[in-house]
Amino acid sequence: MIFPLVIGVLGCAILIALGTWQLRRLEWKQGVLAEIEAKIDAAPVSLPAVIDPSMKYLPVMASGEIGTDELHVLVSRKQVGAGYLIIVPFTTVDGRRVLLDRGFVPEMAKDAPRGGGPATVIGNLHWPDDMNSSTPAPDLGRNIWFGRDIPEMADALDTEPVLIVARESTGEGIAPMPVGVEGIPNDHLQYAITWFSLCLVWLGMTLFLLWRIRARTI
Repeated sequence: MIFPLVIGVLGCAILIALGTWQLRRLEWKQGVLAEIEAKIDAAPVSLPAVIDPSMKYLPVMASGEIGTDELHVLVSRKQVGAGYLIIVPFTTVDGRRVLLDRGFVPEMAKDAPRGGGPATVIGNLHWPDDMNSSTPAPDLGRNIWFGRDIPEMADALDTEPVLIVARESTGEGIAPMPVGVEGIPNDHLQYAITWFSLCLVWLGMTLFLLWRIRARTI
């Protein structure tokens, strides 16, 4: 009985250690998400002269003109259904052209007219991770994109490869979809539960094996 007992104890110790490690990771991830939320909700600043991806989530305010050329990104909203994000060029008062994510419209409103013109936009700089190896190429004929590909969209609309995601309304019929932490994965609690559950299973199997060995020796 000594060998299965040792294996059982070692297995339980390893699984408990893994579960405990995931709980520490959970605490760390919650701290990271809290920092990101605080950054997202901070007071907006003027659009920096030099922008790079390290400024992801930076709140900004910019005045200028919303363009009418649009790119449509196919998305789905919970309890709403399919629709499109409206990506347009935004020309600042000092002549810079950047991308602006105005927000969501229902599928039926894809080609509805939407006004542009002068506006002051409040939002967050963002480099979304919409794109991966399985993302289809855009259907340029129907103006349907399947992810916010910043470099390609910047080329299409002749802007800097910079995206502002509006967090306030930029026009009637467009629902802002501001930057948030909802899409950032945080599965450490589920992983911890899995490891602790496996520990209970391992313990049960060990006890059952010991009972069988003892029963055969009686």
